[in-house]
Amino acid sequence: MAQNTRDKILNTAEKLIMDTGNSEVTLDQIASELGLSHAAIYKHFRNKQALWEAVASVWFNREIINKIKISSSISQKEQLHDWLWAFVNAKKTAFNTDSKMFALNTEYIDNNPSALHNVLISAYKEIDSIMNYQDFTFEKSEMILAVFSIFTLPNFKDTWNEPDYNKRFEVLWNLIKDGI
Repeated sequence: MAQNTRDKILNTAEKLIMDTGNSEVTLDQIASELGLSHAAIYKHFRNKQALWEAVASVWFNREIINKIKISSSISQKEQLHDWLWAFVNAKKTAFNTDSKMFALNTEYIDNNPSALHNVLISAYKEIDSIMNYQDFTFEKSEMILAVFSIFTLPNFKDTWNEPDYNKRFEVLWNLIKDGI
């Protein structure tokens, strides 16, 4: 029952953001929409920041991580290349097609390094699995993804639709592939 209520809170928060076109949705708005008290939300999330992290994480996994499909019949490096390419393109697609949720990610997540790390854990796990690092701190995976920040961080979003996007990705890949 608690998970069901938590999921309803997350879905309602995302729906209100989409309906209002504003990432400044209040906890009172969410509670009112669900017929809950403001305090009831705090049973599931310690504060508004925790709620936005959860909303962003659910969105990130659904719209980016879960859309990545790669072949397992190729080498680890080729799998990593293909996964990173799919990741940066999923992020670009999310920016181009879902600007409201992308803005929420930017406002509440990408400006908070600890929250960003938490949301990116699923990406780190994917890289760790591909490379078979078995590193439960995800240190290597985090560094690999950090190298590609120009293709993933919203500060660079205005460059994602430039015609040399693919070429720039491949130049960066070629710089690091032998060091992985």
